[in-house]
Amino acid sequence: MTAINNRYEFVYLFDVKNGNPNGDPDAGNLPRLDPETNQGLVTDVCLKRKIRNYVALEKENTAGFDIYLQEKSVLNNQHKKAYEALEIKHEAKKLPKDVAKARELTSWMCANFFDVRTFGAVMTTEINAGQVRGPIQLAFATSIDPIVPMEISITRMAVTNEKDLEKERTIGRKHIVPYGLYRVHGFISAKLAKQTGFSEDDLQLLWRSLTNMFEHDRSAARGEMAARKLVVFKHDNAMGNAPAHKLFDLVKVSRKDGEDGSPARRFSDYAIEVAQNLPEGVSVQEVF
Repeated sequence: MTAINNRYEFVYLFDVKNGNPNGDPDAGNLPRLDPETNQGLVTDVCLKRKIRNYVALEKENTAGFDIYLQEKSVLNNQHKKAYEALEIKHEAKKLPKDVAKARELTSWMCANFFDVRTFGAVMTTEINAGQVRGPIQLAFATSIDPIVPMEISITRMAVTNEKDLEKERTIGRKHIVPYGLYRVHGFISAKLAKQTGFSEDDLQLLWRSLTNMFEHDRSAARGEMAARKLVVFKHDNAMGNAPAHKLFDLVKVSRKDGEDGSPARRFSDYAIEVAQNLPEGVSVQEVF
């Protein structure tokens, strides 16, 4: 497939209600937040995981759309597939001395693993398959307003052992955000896409992933997460026509007029405005 020819940036908005969008394991799984502003945070790694999971569901058993970073996968075994397919013998921690063969290995990984050609990967392990810089990069998501994490105790009616019949039945705690609207910025490089083979079909799959990934990620902690807005800026060439930060400034998210000081509890509490005074050579599309 032909790689994309245009640079893109995008603004993605999603929200959570009574859930934990991204717990911090170093803080007892509390929702991540900026300690200076109390705004919520969701890491790029968390969002990439959801994209990978969606692609794995939609493209199950489809050649060229395997997922490199799978749950409980052994990365050396993923690399070994490239060596076996190309009938190349591997040396521990080394790429083949033949530069063409080394490139062929890395190209095979890009062609067969969606997340390698999309996000890139460092594959310099015991079985070395090279290193790839991906065309898609995501920043951390940040909530529009400060969040107030809540700690909820949970109980159960049953006990495991008869001796525990009279004991308290509290079994743990959950951490939730009553409501939070999060904003994340994304970057797509056409020049890096040519190196990995990231195509127009891959790009459309990425948009579908951002649209639908929360629909297939339900859990008790993430029961009500939703994709709310995707604004895409397209440059008319590979190098781009304007700095990304100036394009991001064109998307304004604010609380609606007439608020009474109460905290936001729904997406309709916000107004989103996309300015149309675009730099020359840049177009904008509101995907949803």
